Amino acid sequence: MTDEDRTMRELRSEAVEDFVKAVYMLQQEQELVPTTLLAQTLDITPPSVTDMAKKLSDTERLHEPLLVVKPYRGVRLTPLGEQVALEVLRHHRLLELYLVEALGYSWDEVHEEADRLEHHISERFEARIAEVLGNPVIDPHGDPIPTLEGKLPGQEHLEPLANWPQDKPGVVVRFLDQAPEKLQYLEEKGLKPGAIIQITKREPFDGLTHVLIDSTLHVLSQSTTQSILIAEAR
Repeated sequence: MTDEDRTMRELRSEAVEDFVKAVYMLQQEQELVPTTLLAQTLDITPPSVTDMAKKLSDTERLHEPLLVVKPYRGVRLTPLGEQVALEVLRHHRLLELYLVEALGYSWDEVHEEADRLEHHISERFEARIAEVLGNPVIDPHGDPIPTLEGKLPGQEHLEPLANWPQDKPGVVVRFLDQAPEKLQYLEEKGLKPGAIIQITKREPFDGLTHVLIDSTLHVLSQSTTQSILIAEAR
């Protein structure tokens, strides 16, 4: 095995793929991702984050690095780093949908299973899953599935339910909080992608919001309404 082959194998390890995927997700909210936030997200020590960032940004060792490090400010992915992250994310979200549609998993069970499997499927297996599922564009939580070319499908303008106008029907598209217990709670209330929701009343002081979900009345907390993304009902 050549040094280049060995380096490429290292760059496609589970640890590296988890790292670049985490950076990608976090940099959707900020241009540079603080290493302390990465350590918290990945549940690893700050020195481990520093070591990985150094390895993935080493221009002497790598023909094309995956990461750019800005000392004392944070890190961001290079175009190649984004390509790797989107490939892993495609595996993950296709697997989540396959587990739900083909194997009968509930949507709150699939994240950890997909986390384990995403590193080990071949491109052929990925293509077969996509074909069986009809080349889907969203996963069970409403998140867009990257295309084979490494692009994210465009989504129409989405608003948090917390900002949605009262008495205007909307359709639930995506959930930002995907903790299993939160997804179970939402499913009990009939909240899944495609559900029709309408705000009927907002409490003035405690942030509680009264909503109709497919004609059934429920009360949601402020944190819940901030984590649900809505589009106009058609």
